Amino acid sequence: MSSEQQAVARARKAFETGRSKSLEHRIRQLKNLQRLFTERQKEISDAIKKDLNKSEVGTQLYETLGLEGEISLAIKKLKEWAAPRTVEKNLLTLSDTVYIKPEPLGVVLIIGAWNYPWAVTIQPLIGAIAAGNAAVIKPSEVCVHTAKVMEDLLPVYIDKELYPVVTGGVSETQELLRQRFDHIFYTGNSMVGKLIMEAAAKHLTPVTLELGGKSPCYIDKNCDISVACRRVAWGKYTNCGQTCIAPDFILCEPSIQDQVIEEVTKSIKEFYTDNPKTCPDYGRIINQRHFKRIMTMLDDSTIAVGGDNDESDCYIAPTVLRDVKPEAKVMQEEIFGPLLPILSVSGLDEAIKFINKGEKPLALYVFTPNDKVIKRMVDETSSGGLLANDCLVHYSVSSLPFGGVGNSGMGCYHGKFSFDQLSHQRSCLIKKLNMEGVNSMRYPPHTPKKLGWARFFILNNVDLGWIGRMALLAVLAVVAAVVLQNYLL
Repeated sequence: MSSEQQAVARARKAFETGRSKSLEHRIRQLKNLQRLFTERQKEISDAIKKDLNKSEVGTQLYETLGLEGEISLAIKKLKEWAAPRTVEKNLLTLSDTVYIKPEPLGVVLIIGAWNYPWAVTIQPLIGAIAAGNAAVIKPSEVCVHTAKVMEDLLPVYIDKELYPVVTGGVSETQELLRQRFDHIFYTGNSMVGKLIMEAAAKHLTPVTLELGGKSPCYIDKNCDISVACRRVAWGKYTNCGQTCIAPDFILCEPSIQDQVIEEVTKSIKEFYTDNPKTCPDYGRIINQRHFKRIMTMLDDSTIAVGGDNDESDCYIAPTVLRDVKPEAKVMQEEIFGPLLPILSVSGLDEAIKFINKGEKPLALYVFTPNDKVIKRMVDETSSGGLLANDCLVHYSVSSLPFGGVGNSGMGCYHGKFSFDQLSHQRSCLIKKLNMEGVNSMRYPPHTPKKLGWARFFILNNVDLGWIGRMALLAVLAVVAAVVLQNYLL
């Protein structure tokens, strides 16, 4: 038996003991996980510095701070989320107990990504623990140092049988995917997402796919271009552009292109100094393979700003491309790097048409002071999320579902959405063995009169107070007696 098989078998055996289901156990595990981020921040930050050149403050800001907030929310709200949920009844079920009971799915596989290795791996784990599941955690092997820290630290703080960490590369991931899980949660690109779905289909395993795509950014000529470009530059060059919801390209009218370039350039200098290579807040491309992939995208475009690079250091300067054509190499796939193409459009109509020609993106950004422009973007396009007059920050709002649509993914998470995504919403209806007269309408022989009664009872929903329910029950009892006496014939 492979080590991957053993990890899955141990997790399932631990789940079958039932210990992950108690709210006390879930809360205890979440508190232990929270303690990890306060006690081992240095080790976490040091590893990410080696992998992505993130500063310690940047690591907390973009990786662990959000996780601490998610854990606190889950601990605070868990009893409410896990409680049975009452639902509306029809007349036929008025005297019954009808509710939805969230219950654990079982053993969840979480496959993390390398760009925000803690945030996108641990956030679904928080949902899995809160929902009462076991979970096998597979951090990305691309972040070598962070994967090792996860492998070392998570078993110290949380139940190592229920939540094992499996490290390794493609072969180890493939071996994991051959096992049967009750849910698979994957963050990454759409090409691998298709392989995940294919493997999951063999066991009819449901999946959550958090993918990416080319997230458009439309800048209206009437907006405050200085502020808009400052926010776009922050969203684009954070983590060296290796963010799934980074603005991938700008759409704007030709008349403001030079001003956009000028303002983005100002923001680059403000954020990262005249020499971003020496700035502690400017990251690096994860490895040389991705460095070469990104540099190839520059072949047929005009560099307006930046372009400096150093392969040995995996460094690519914040770069802006002007007068980019839709058929350019940089427009054929998600960039996932610090290149910002600018494409000219005649106005909002053409921008919307251009956006709708492509795959549905994970995020869509629009900068405008005009509510009508925002409304048209909301009404006439489709994307995982839409943000007006800022970038990235919708990810931090736990009350908003985060996820893609179409090519950018399926399913969503964050806050209660994580809990619901990794729970089975079990329908429960509890009847008593009385009032059989009402049931007579469903028994053969079927007659038009029985159908009439059935229509009355089934098609009328009720939302009554306590007194109203008691009065209606009394009426129904009389009706049932009459129905039974006349056999509905």
